[in-house]
Amino acid sequence: MNRPNLLLLKISLFLCCLTLLFSQCISEPTIELNEQEIATKWAEMTMHVTQHTPANSPTFASRCLGYIGLTMYESIVHGYEDYNSLVGQLNELEKLPLPEVEKSYNWELALNAGQAEILRSIYIQTADSNKVKIDSLEKLILNSIVVEVSDKQLVERSVAYGKSIAQSIFEWSKTDGGHRGYLKNFDKNMVRKDFLGSWKPPLFAQSFSHHPLHPYWGKNRTFVAKNGAIPNPEIIPYDTTQGSPYYQEFLAVYEKDKTLTQEEKEMALWWGDDPADTFTPAGHSYFIATIAIKAKKPSLIKCAETYARTGIAVADAFIKCWKWKYDFFSERPNTFIPQHIDIEWESFWPDPPFPAFPSGHAIQAATAATIMIDLYGNEFSFVDDAHVGRERDEVREVDFVAQEFDSFWQVAEETADSRFYGGIHTPQDNSVGLTAGKKIAKHVNELNWKK
Repeated sequence: MNRPNLLLLKISLFLCCLTLLFSQCISEPTIELNEQEIATKWAEMTMHVTQHTPANSPTFASRCLGYIGLTMYESIVHGYEDYNSLVGQLNELEKLPLPEVEKSYNWELALNAGQAEILRSIYIQTADSNKVKIDSLEKLILNSIVVEVSDKQLVERSVAYGKSIAQSIFEWSKTDGGHRGYLKNFDKNMVRKDFLGSWKPPLFAQSFSHHPLHPYWGKNRTFVAKNGAIPNPEIIPYDTTQGSPYYQEFLAVYEKDKTLTQEEKEMALWWGDDPADTFTPAGHSYFIATIAIKAKKPSLIKCAETYARTGIAVADAFIKCWKWKYDFFSERPNTFIPQHIDIEWESFWPDPPFPAFPSGHAIQAATAATIMIDLYGNEFSFVDDAHVGRERDEVREVDFVAQEFDSFWQVAEETADSRFYGGIHTPQDNSVGLTAGKKIAKHVNELNWKK
């Protein structure tokens, strides 16, 4: 080999070695994260997967948040002497893995591994691109923590523990009645006898299906046994007589539709949280919990408690709400108003594919707000920017405008009002939903979270 070629070969080998060394240095990226950021990074990943997984629904998403939040809490709770596990407190949750006695753990590593494992398991149907995102976040946080930890066995033990918690909770989830519920969103074989005031498949609808969403969801196991035992609320009896309480409910919707302000139209769109485009109503509550955590900067265990309480509460709220929806099987304004008030009337917002009473938005928002009030107090000023950047709704001539709040309960009330402004819920649907949401959250708050 002549001298120029030999020189070129040496230069090439040097460049290859340099490239390999550089790639090794950047192949394991690290970032500095405080403990709140580790929790919120996983909450944000949860909301991304929720929003970008096909065939998702408000019901199934709420269930997922319940198990994901619980996993975050249980993966670290034994590292905090003042806190209790929920084993023996939640419905049929009798056992979870325990940390080894007199062995040390890195609880941030356990949380990280647990969140990745439960997301991969409970959203097994999500796109491969989302699974890659989950894996990447898990590795990024792992590498960032391991930089400060020299004990390899501690790392392995912590990661294994977090995964074991997630795997055990996922196995428990399979017995609740909602496992892989996205495979049976609409039951084509369901037959429900028509009666005066019964729900009818909407012509002006959010969904292509003329079959109601998850008609048996109300039979699922609640996380908190007391929530499963809450009795049915009272409903105003059917009566088409002008001036009757039933008639007045729908007349209020009709009259409001004629006087909608631009601000009320913006509220109607903002809280729509259509699962085809967003992280669902339950995901919006998880989002607001994240806003609070970023502002308040609580300890890691309180971050996990916040997500666990919120997730469990909204999951139970949807179970109870769906039980009542199908027990009463009540009509929406788009059925009553054209038949009894104005034949040409159409709601501002299209009907969802399930019965009306009570409002799912109202009940889950009240549940989440009551949780947040118990944890952080009611007074909390913030801007909800969840949908900022979405394209203008040209049909309704409305933009997605960030909403400002001074309290958590204001969120619940505005969420409920938005369904009234949209023309898809009566005042009764909302008021009963708000009241029931408080009851459900109260039972979650009353669990023995602390010793």
